[in-house]
Amino acid sequence: MEFSWKRNLITLWIGVFFCGMAYTISIPFLPIFLHNDLGINNGLEAWSGITFGITFLASALISPFWGSLADKYGRKPMLIRSGFSLSVLYFVSFFVHDPYVFLFVRILQGLLAGYVPASIALIATNTPEKQVGYALGVMSTASAAGSVIGPLIGGFVSHLAGNREAFLVSGFVVLIAAFIGLFGAKEKNFNRAAVRSGVLDDLKSAAHNRPFMILLVITMLVATSVMILEPLITIYVLQLGGSRSNATLNSGIIFSAVGIATVIAAPLWGKLGQKIRYSKTLYIGLLGGGIGSLLQLVTPHLLGFGIMRFSYGLFFAAVYPALSALIVKYTEPSFRGRAFSLNQSATQLGTMGGPIIGGFLGGWIGIPLVFVINGLMLVGLAFIYKLRGPQEVVVQQEEKLST
Repeated sequence: MEFSWKRNLITLWIGVFFCGMAYTISIPFLPIFLHNDLGINNGLEAWSGITFGITFLASALISPFWGSLADKYGRKPMLIRSGFSLSVLYFVSFFVHDPYVFLFVRILQGLLAGYVPASIALIATNTPEKQVGYALGVMSTASAAGSVIGPLIGGFVSHLAGNREAFLVSGFVVLIAAFIGLFGAKEKNFNRAAVRSGVLDDLKSAAHNRPFMILLVITMLVATSVMILEPLITIYVLQLGGSRSNATLNSGIIFSAVGIATVIAAPLWGKLGQKIRYSKTLYIGLLGGGIGSLLQLVTPHLLGFGIMRFSYGLFFAAVYPALSALIVKYTEPSFRGRAFSLNQSATQLGTMGGPIIGGFLGGWIGIPLVFVINGLMLVGLAFIYKLRGPQEVVVQQEEKLST
C-alpha cells in the first residue's frame, strides 16, 4: 500500500489522544490520592509538586538517550516502547501504598516516557514539507482532546470507585495507544545508514540558530506556566467551596474546560497563523493567556472559575501550534527531528519545574497569588517577545525566508 501521510496523521492523532486521555484520567488527582490513599497530611502542596515534577525531570535527563536510539532504530520503536512501558507502570501504581515507592514509580514513568514526542517527531519527518505546519497544528489538538475526556472519566471513576481504580483505567487506555502505534503508525523517511550525531553536536547546531534557541526558551517558560498550576487546581477547587466527596468530579470538569477550549480554538489559530504569521498568533496567545490567568481570580465561585479557565484556554490554544509551526519554519528538514527532540527536552524542563515551584509557592504564599504570578509572567513574556528581542529576530528571519 502506498504511504499516506494523512493516514499516518489520523492514526497517530488517535494514539496521542488516548495517551493524553490516560494521563489526565489519574494524574490531575494526585493530591487527593496522596492525601486519602497514601496518608500525606502535612506539606500536601509540596508533595503534590514533587510527585508531578520528578517524572518530567527524569524524562528531560533521559530524553537525549532515547533520541540517540531513535536515530538508530527509528521513532516508531520508541513510540511502542513508551506505550507498553507506561501501561505497565500505571497498573503498578494501583498496588502502591507507600508515598516513597509511589515517587519511585513516578521516576520510572519519566525514564520510560516518550509516546507523544515520538509521535510528533514521526509526523514532522514523514509529512510533505508544505503540509508539516498543518499536520503539527492538528497534532497539537490530540492531547488537548484527550485532556477533555480524561478528567471527566477520571473524576467519575475516582468518585464512584476510588483514586486507585483510576490508575487501572489509565493503564488500559494507554495500552490501546500502544497497540495503535504498533499496528497503525508507519515510518517511511528513516535512513539507518545516516551518521548519528551526538547530543553536544545537536546543541552546537541549535546554538547557531538564534530564532530556534529563542523558541526553546519560550517553550520552557510556557510549559512552566502551564504546570505551575497543575498540582494546585484540585486544592483550589476545595478552597472555593467544593465538597471533598465531589472534589475529583468538580476538578475533572474544571480541567476539561481548558481542553475543550483548546480543541475548539487551536485549529482556528492555526489557520489564522498562516494568514497573519505564527509570530503574531504566538504573541496574542501569550498575552491573552496571561490576562486570562489573572481573571481567574475575579470570581469566588466554581462555575465562574470554570468559565474563566475556558476563556483562558481559548487564547492560550494559540501558543503551542504557533511554536510548533515556527520550529518547522526555522529549522532545516535534516535537523527537524532533532529539533523537536530538543524542544521536548525544553518542555520537560518547564513541566518539571512548574509543579515544584507551584507546589511550594502554593503552600507559602497561597494559591491565588500563584495565579497572579503566572499571569504576570505570561504577560511579561508576551511584551518582551513583541518589543525587545525574539519578535524582532523572528520578523527579520521571516522576511529573509520569504524573499
